[in-house]
Amino acid sequence: MPLVVTMGDPAGIGPELLLAIWRDRAQLSMPPFYVLADSAVMEARASDLGFDIPIAVCTPEEASERFDEGRLPVVALKNYADTRCGADIPASPEVIVEAIATAVEHVKAGRASGVVTAPITKKSLYAAGFQHPGHTEFLGALAQQYWPVEPAEPVMMLAGPDLRTVPVTVHIPVDAISAAWTQERITTVARIVAKDLRNRFGIVEPRLVLAGLNPHAGEGGTIGTEDEDVSHPAVEELRAEGINIAGPLPGDTLFHARARKTYDAALCAYHDQALIPVKTLAFDETVNVTLGLPFVRTSPDHGTAFDIASRGIACPDSLVAAIRLAATLCEGDVR
Repeated sequence: MPLVVTMGDPAGIGPELLLAIWRDRAQLSMPPFYVLADSAVMEARASDLGFDIPIAVCTPEEASERFDEGRLPVVALKNYADTRCGADIPASPEVIVEAIATAVEHVKAGRASGVVTAPITKKSLYAAGFQHPGHTEFLGALAQQYWPVEPAEPVMMLAGPDLRTVPVTVHIPVDAISAAWTQERITTVARIVAKDLRNRFGIVEPRLVLAGLNPHAGEGGTIGTEDEDVSHPAVEELRAEGINIAGPLPGDTLFHARARKTYDAALCAYHDQALIPVKTLAFDETVNVTLGLPFVRTSPDHGTAFDIASRGIACPDSLVAAIRLAATLCEGDVR
């Protein structure tokens, strides 16, 4: 069964990356996938870039055959988008939202094995009345809609070749992090990470580590009390449940080569504490994986890059890694 890939923001680099990946699919050993898109956008971008790529508008059931035949399978959306690209192009929020929702619907219906999403910008969605903080939260709402008996708690993981990190708090201002750093939040995230590392990544006994919120993990309460009052009790609760987790440990000593060998995933206090090390180590190979959902979802770890869209210089490596990882996780899913 093929993967379904959304084209992302049609004015960004998503469409051209997908075209480049499909063009080089043999050399890249790509698994079968189809694209949810406005086919006119894909055709316009191929023309812009001088790519001689045959596009087959088809159903999901026909996608693998079209892929093998040498045609890029595109499942057309009901909404249409501006075929131009760049930051000054009018937003196409209806197309973006429809692609994400349709992708989840296709997985639920057994038409696709997993979801890969190309990058979007949330600003244009907010202007159109989008009610979710971002991609991940929208996917969580869709999971509740299509799998109402399976509780969904989406958790972001950044997975690179040598490091996996999970921000316990995500897209919130820095001055709100301390209030959001609760024992309940830490334990909820840790349980989801441990479960998905077992069920999808095939790690029989996952090893987790928790980074401290404060410098030096609070240094015994002398640099803030959150790690003494919140982090330590959370770790003890998780250990009592049989989860292998260490911490809280100072964030500045967690990511060097020797430290990385001691755990399978690092739970971090906030967005940048989690994303800076993994992107520094492998920016072009890191994948955003959403844990805690009843389906596999991955995405590249970069944005829409409007400034370079349609110039043919965008690097496809992260999206390649996202598609490959999604296929691997779908094959290994034992839930």
